Amino acid sequence: MSNEVVQLGLKRVLVLSTEFQADLAEEVSAALGDLSVGVYAKAEMHVPLESAQAAQEFATKAGADGCIAVGGGSTTGLGKAIALEYGTPIIALPTTYAGSEMTPIWGLTADGVKKTGRDAKVLPRSVIYDPELTVSLPVGMSVTSGFNAIAHAVEALYAPDASPIVSLMAEEGIRALVQALPKIVQDPTNLEHRSEALYGAWLCGATLGATTMSLHHKLCHTLGGTFNLPHAETHTVVLPYALAYNAAGAPEAVAAIARATGADDPSDFLRQLSLQLGAPSSLRELGLTDQDIEIATEIATRNPYANPREVTPEGIRGLLRAALNGDAPHA
Repeated sequence: MSNEVVQLGLKRVLVLSTEFQADLAEEVSAALGDLSVGVYAKAEMHVPLESAQAAQEFATKAGADGCIAVGGGSTTGLGKAIALEYGTPIIALPTTYAGSEMTPIWGLTADGVKKTGRDAKVLPRSVIYDPELTVSLPVGMSVTSGFNAIAHAVEALYAPDASPIVSLMAEEGIRALVQALPKIVQDPTNLEHRSEALYGAWLCGATLGATTMSLHHKLCHTLGGTFNLPHAETHTVVLPYALAYNAAGAPEAVAAIARATGADDPSDFLRQLSLQLGAPSSLRELGLTDQDIEIATEIATRNPYANPREVTPEGIRGLLRAALNGDAPHA
């Protein structure tokens, strides 16, 4: 770790984490010695604007010239918020399969709406993958984090700016994760299985960073930013429904996912696999209500964005209602 800091020319790095990962962040800070200015363990899901501003102020007062993000997407997202404001280099030390460390995509939530954008300066300069750091990730979170990564690759396969190389990476990333996740559930401390999942997550994250986000991510950002639904769990529940919605408009993507999963109906396969591995079965289970559907539909259809199938209020309303109740995915 110290070598990475020195090679980037950094001398005073701030170690970021969530409260849950504070002990690990303290270990990293201690190992860095004088290269660390301390730990900021207040990263939050969906990166609220107020939280980002507080972290930016803390980093400035500490005189930090770089950040080490220890954790998953929430922590990496906080590092990106600091980088977006000050251009501060990030070193990512992922402990989940979120894949945020491989993208130039930032997200901030303000006034109940999550906004995202792209900026090269928020892309971490260095990423250190260590499967031992993922062993402490609870099995349930490992599963949903893995499905979060799979969702990145699924959307990359039908993105308007998809390319042959990115599509190959996406297909391989999906294959690696659907193979690794059941093994992790059976044997959570096996480093080989954890390493395979990190490999898949790296590929899936990279494909997201190289392509344009579509319906799935728009819905999940809406559900997370406006209703504060948990990030990875929401991605896991929504994925098969968004894929089924887009399937007719993206036959090549569906064929690639079928090859990766060995399933004729990838959307049904992904839903059944998530349920078999203990993931949540519906958005209602995550806290969404019938009354929220109309608000979510309005936000998700407010601005146009690229998608294989036309995004209409009627279509999105039906998708969300099916996901709310845990019905079978359908076109």
